[in-house]
Amino acid sequence: MARRFDGGRLVVASHNPGKVREIAELLAPFKVEAVAAGALNLPEPEETESTFVGNATLKARAAALASGLPALADDSGLAVAALNGAPGIYSARWAGPAKDFAAAMARVERELAGKSDPSAKFVCALALCWPDGHCEAFAGEVNGRLRFPPRGEKGFGYDPIFVPEGHDITFGEMDPAMKHAMSHRARAFAQLVAACFRA
Repeated sequence: MARRFDGGRLVVASHNPGKVREIAELLAPFKVEAVAAGALNLPEPEETESTFVGNATLKARAAALASGLPALADDSGLAVAALNGAPGIYSARWAGPAKDFAAAMARVERELAGKSDPSAKFVCALALCWPDGHCEAFAGEVNGRLRFPPRGEKGFGYDPIFVPEGHDITFGEMDPAMKHAMSHRARAFAQLVAACFRA
């Protein structure tokens, strides 16, 4: 039986403003007071695990221990079939220290040169940890294909090159409510909510 979150303040263990905003929007119906790790001056731990779930758990546990509050972390990324799943857990690192996702998307396009398979998926792992070290983790994914050049100003990260299955527009062009209804993060979040937020 998963541990329930009993309300109140919850640290969103991310320094990515787009990710913090998206998670806060998903948490809004549950009367959670979401506070960003950056607002508490919490350091960003080095992501040393080999999986999305491992890195999400590492980040949530570090934020919970440092803040004394429950913490929710997300580790997510783009996995491109023709690149053997890259950039995968290194998705943020492909954007470099400046978090330049235009450069990261250009790198994906360069690495795909000469390859005919545009299929890709977004993967999201969410981990909810408490200050006593207990953690719950969940993962979701959404399949699609890549399209260049990047299109759309909505969303963040690799959204402007990802077209989800069954659609003709990128996440970057999609209304946020539409993206939230189908995204990898929404799918992981639905599992988290069912296990930890509902009576």
